[in-house]
Amino acid sequence: MRRWATPALASVALLATACPPPAPLTPGAEPELRVGLFAGVSQVVVGGDGELFVTDDGTGAPLGAIPAGATWQIVADSAGGGLRVIKPDGGASDPHHGVSAVNVTENHFVMVNGRRYRGRINIVRMGAGLTVMNRVPVESYVAGVLGIELGPRRPDEFQALLAQAVVSRTFALRNLRRWEADGVDAWADTRDQVYAGLAGETPQVWAAVRATGGQVVRYRGELIEAYFHSTCGFSTASVDEAFRAAQPRPYLRPVSDARGGGHYYCEISPRFRWRAEWDGAKLRAILTRTLPAVMSVSEDGLQPITDVAVTRTTKSGRVGELRIVFARGDVRIAGPDVRGVLRPDADQLLQSNAFQLFVTHEGDGRVSRLVAAGAGSGHGVGLCQWGAIGRARAGQQYREILGTYYPGTKVERLY
Repeated sequence: MRRWATPALASVALLATACPPPAPLTPGAEPELRVGLFAGVSQVVVGGDGELFVTDDGTGAPLGAIPAGATWQIVADSAGGGLRVIKPDGGASDPHHGVSAVNVTENHFVMVNGRRYRGRINIVRMGAGLTVMNRVPVESYVAGVLGIELGPRRPDEFQALLAQAVVSRTFALRNLRRWEADGVDAWADTRDQVYAGLAGETPQVWAAVRATGGQVVRYRGELIEAYFHSTCGFSTASVDEAFRAAQPRPYLRPVSDARGGGHYYCEISPRFRWRAEWDGAKLRAILTRTLPAVMSVSEDGLQPITDVAVTRTTKSGRVGELRIVFARGDVRIAGPDVRGVLRPDADQLLQSNAFQLFVTHEGDGRVSRLVAAGAGSGHGVGLCQWGAIGRARAGQQYREILGTYYPGTKVERLY
């Protein structure tokens, strides 16, 4: 979780007053989310395809209206620690701690840096820069997520889209207070779910959102930890296999994705099977960058690498421990760290923890070539998105799909 430096504490306190968190979950009432769009930026451009009404975020005092098609700049004030509004004529407002913008024209929307959003935009000064958030009802948030997370689907895959809608809604509501220190409920990137506002919406997406409106996944009355991933490869993983400190959950245990005859529901995924390869020099370069995160590396750098081997597998068949052997000594990498250490490239995680290794040695014993033959993509916990698509093609309904990947749970309407 991101933490702000000490000078931001006053801004955090103000944010709690000016942009109060949504009310606690109440059956029958659709909650509102504060979705963080940007943080730490020096300026943003605000406009709309209809007229915007802009107010001081703390007092509610009106600051003016932005005509349709026009834009204002909101900039961090370098002197006073607040922000200023710069209008097209170049005039700058007095400092404000925050501003709020909402479109007052029906079926038109506020725009931030050229992207359209439903609901209200709040911009506040936090620390050295601006935090920009979109206050939006949950159903509109799910619509802005769904098309990005699962993409357009064929008619015979629609049940997978319904399943993802319920999962995305559950994920958002379960994690409602996770980023309270940042003044938001969710971030619009991979820290939570990728949210694109209206750019993620389609008629198909809204059909899925409306068909599942207010529905969530529960286990014994509680919202579940709604993990999901791209492709399990053959079986999902238990949550404690994938994440260090994670507590076991009865509904986050390995689930086979086999559909019979040696086939799997997620085999339609482009990442169902994969291969990664390193020569000796590339392996050494990658490990030189990644191993310091999990072990101490001497100033002389890595010793010659003489072997890489899987020394333990998990109950779902994934790598539970990886051993890297050097000319003198070795290091053992825990399963949750393997994808970040044994990277195919410096900026890319290994596809998954489900793989076998093949090692070739030089005459002096050093590793000259390492090949990983793997299955699936992602952490493997919870809903397998490509498996859900395969199950939908096979005629399974979304409730059945969710009950399979989260055993023992129920789909229930919260509001």
